[in-house]
Amino acid sequence: MNNLIKSLCRHQSLILGGTLAAISLHTLALPVKSAPQPEVLEDNPKAIVDEMWQIVNNEFVNRDFNRVDWQEKRRELLSEDYDSPKQAYKAIREALEDLGDPYTRFLPPNEFSVLTSQTTGELSGIGVRLAIDKRTSEIYVVEAVRNSPAMEAGLKRGDRLIRINGKPTALMTLEQAQEAITGELGTEVSLQLSRREKGVFQVTLAREQIEIPAVTYHLEEKEGHRVGYIKLDEFSSHATEQMKLAIEDLDQKQVSGYVLDLRGNPGGLLFASVDIARLWMKKGEIVSTIDRKGGDRHFWANGTSLTDLPLVVLVNEWSASASEILAGALKENGRATVVGTTTYGKGTVQSVHNLSDGSGLAVTIARYYPPSGTDINHKGISPNVYLELTMEQQARLKSDPTLMGTDADPQYNRAISILKGRSQPISNPATPKPVGLRWEELQQTVKDPDPRWQRMQDRVN
Repeated sequence: MNNLIKSLCRHQSLILGGTLAAISLHTLALPVKSAPQPEVLEDNPKAIVDEMWQIVNNEFVNRDFNRVDWQEKRRELLSEDYDSPKQAYKAIREALEDLGDPYTRFLPPNEFSVLTSQTTGELSGIGVRLAIDKRTSEIYVVEAVRNSPAMEAGLKRGDRLIRINGKPTALMTLEQAQEAITGELGTEVSLQLSRREKGVFQVTLAREQIEIPAVTYHLEEKEGHRVGYIKLDEFSSHATEQMKLAIEDLDQKQVSGYVLDLRGNPGGLLFASVDIARLWMKKGEIVSTIDRKGGDRHFWANGTSLTDLPLVVLVNEWSASASEILAGALKENGRATVVGTTTYGKGTVQSVHNLSDGSGLAVTIARYYPPSGTDINHKGISPNVYLELTMEQQARLKSDPTLMGTDADPQYNRAISILKGRSQPISNPATPKPVGLRWEELQQTVKDPDPRWQRMQDRVN
């Protein structure tokens, strides 16, 4: 049994939708025994099955486990023999399906690794963002991250990737190319590329720890108005500091208002959503969470906002979890006008655990609510100004994301028109609430774990 106890001391993080948090050590308690339980050897695939069972038993938000006899489920699972991790993974997935919660799910090692790098905002790579031309299957550089090996080597947007370590990319999927570029810190990767004005060239780069940019921004001047546009792609562990720098830089350029773009943002860390809300809100409640024991936590602005200038937030149906927390808090406290379409509707909190073989497990542990207390699960946040893009407009912005936040972006144009007519923050319609618990650095994240949110088509490597 000592081996089992050791195997249950794992790294874990909490999520409200589906990205990984910065990981903290967490020791799982063994369940109360209602009957003698089978011994599990640590190196046996069965150990991973039991790790899953223990975590769900201790944390799943529904204490009746969706009317599943969870103790009996353990006996069933451990009565089987698993010849390989693949068989164990299949059994885990089937057991989790019985819980009736799409956000409680198993992550094999490769998916768990991607999730970790996305939410921590760091990875070991060369700092290049790739995309694939679906018509030709050719892989291109979309961006070289600032101060990365890729930027120092002079890689540019539009460079076509021909070979990685001698292997032709024509035979690779985008995911395979990304996997080939990432690797252990300090190791090297050789790239053969092609550039229109330069022809074919070769670079060899050493992998470094890369901070993934979550925030991009620019200043726009229109008819005497200076508007700061900020695009937040994900609530990673570095998102707050990047947002702070963006606001401070734009503030020095004397903007008259801001557009905060959360469209397509799948979420991320809960503490990032709270901290970013605090950069915009001087006062008011941000979010509350209720766990399986009925514990009610409230998180509030703390007087550390950087600006009270007018703000418009852009959202769409792919704005989920942490994005919904931020948009809901800003809308219901009257701090911003929300423009776009109804958000995804993800109102639950997950805990993400690193299992002993490098795989991961996301478990729903709580539900969250905007300041009004409304249940947004499967409903989403409704914008103040509903503006849906046509299919043609959506296709255009998707094929060329650089058009977002420009004159070619109808939702952005509506945001600019709103800012032109407003010189003061809008009034506060939210119902005041008593002060709740102070913020504690919970390792919680708020991102939908559905594979749609992996955004494998465009990530830094």
